[in-house]
Amino acid sequence: MSARPLSGKELAAAIRADAAGQAAELAAAGRPPRLAVVTATADESSAWYVRSIVNAAGKAGIACEVVDLGPEAPVAAVRERLESLSADGRVSGIILQTPLPGGAKLEDLASSIAPGKDVDGANPLSLGRLAAGLPAFAPATAEAVVRILEHHGVEIAGRHAVVVGRSTVVGKPAAHLLLDRDATVTVCHSRTADLAAVAATGDILVAAVGRAGLITSEHVKPGAVVVDVGTNPTPDGGLVGDVDPAAAERAGALTPVPGGVGPVTTALLLSHTVRAARG
Repeated sequence: MSARPLSGKELAAAIRADAAGQAAELAAAGRPPRLAVVTATADESSAWYVRSIVNAAGKAGIACEVVDLGPEAPVAAVRERLESLSADGRVSGIILQTPLPGGAKLEDLASSIAPGKDVDGANPLSLGRLAAGLPAFAPATAEAVVRILEHHGVEIAGRHAVVVGRSTVVGKPAAHLLLDRDATVTVCHSRTADLAAVAATGDILVAAVGRAGLITSEHVKPGAVVVDVGTNPTPDGGLVGDVDPAAAERAGALTPVPGGVGPVTTALLLSHTVRAARG
């Protein structure tokens, strides 16, 4: 039997509708929300993602400015622009898009984003507050993981969740968010011995590595709920996840790629921007 699909489309639509309503209220009050996306890359998949954010923001009535500094931008120039946007009272939220120019580190540059405008939770201060259980914007993709589970009625409390991937963008924050919801969490990575055996102990399995087909049926506990965060481009212009399609025969439920985590991530960025605008 194939896994039950855990689509993110309906949840994303609801989040976008709520953000649009709040954006209209703020605009009527003379405080229109505004999002700035800073890019310094020629990566086409990144450009596609930024276009999707701009399109979604426009439909929700949120102004979105793309600040394209070019792939050769000096690190100092990126930092200066982030500081300038952080000080700009017209800007509600800021996203620093990856990949970054050679020699640049996300955590170093993201520290220049004011925490109150850090709508994708990239500033180390935001991550620290998240880990401490304090109010902060979580990275949108990590939050999308738990929001999809909750939307589909998946029990998290008391379950064993295995997160494959330890990035500060998805893996680590997703682990903290699951822990906050009373899951017992194991984080796996490239040095984990016998990854398949460890992953197969999870009632909930989160695949967040960025390697197509890494998670096979042997990594999946029979009946487990699998959240596929991977968005790996294919030669024909499509997208595939980190989970091999054959794993759907073993899992109890599985997020599709595309149409799972992705649309919820974009919708949450809009929601976070509205929250930031409210202050």
